[in-house]
Amino acid sequence: MVREPLLTTVAIADLRPTQITVGMREVAAKRKRWREMGGKKSGKFLGKHMIPVILGPKKRHYVIDHHHLALALHDEKVKEVAVTVIANLSRLEPDEFWNVMDNRQWMHPFDADGVRRHYRDIPKAVTDLVDDPFRSLAGELRRAGGFAKDTTPFSEFIWAEFLRRRMKRKMVERDFDHAVEQALELAKSDEADYLPGWCGPSPEE
Repeated sequence: MVREPLLTTVAIADLRPTQITVGMREVAAKRKRWREMGGKKSGKFLGKHMIPVILGPKKRHYVIDHHHLALALHDEKVKEVAVTVIANLSRLEPDEFWNVMDNRQWMHPFDADGVRRHYRDIPKAVTDLVDDPFRSLAGELRRAGGFAKDTTPFSEFIWAEFLRRRMKRKMVERDFDHAVEQALELAKSDEADYLPGWCGPSPEE
């Protein structure tokens, strides 16, 4: 007999982030999809999209994926989500806990300028996550076929950093569609060949 995994529900307001930024365009897109689902579909969606967490000091739940979804659901007045505990590190002191999180690539303490910060700068709630327009651009680039989904941790942040070094933030904020076109060109160049999910240069006409 196969046992169903034990589900734990946690208040979204109590979830602890492990990164500083999200792409707010991504959050808005997830909110829109949620509103379009409605009723029974939304219930099934929540059942399938458990939030992976690490149990940390004081038994707090630290999110290691789906930050965008957690924030979108919170903004849509969803109170609780199902979580799946990947590891229990609750016995560790905070410094040791964050050291393990860093070594396991379970955290991404980079700000909206791509600068690495101290773990104390990571927000205490998903509602305090900061917008990084380049993270939104990387997400849209992947959906447009610029690169393939990859198992590399934080792969879209790696692409965001690549784009940040080659494009102006103002342009991304003011003309997102044009920014996506530019990003697609960059993604197909040899410059990007070291990035996770790189699809190679476009074949010549």
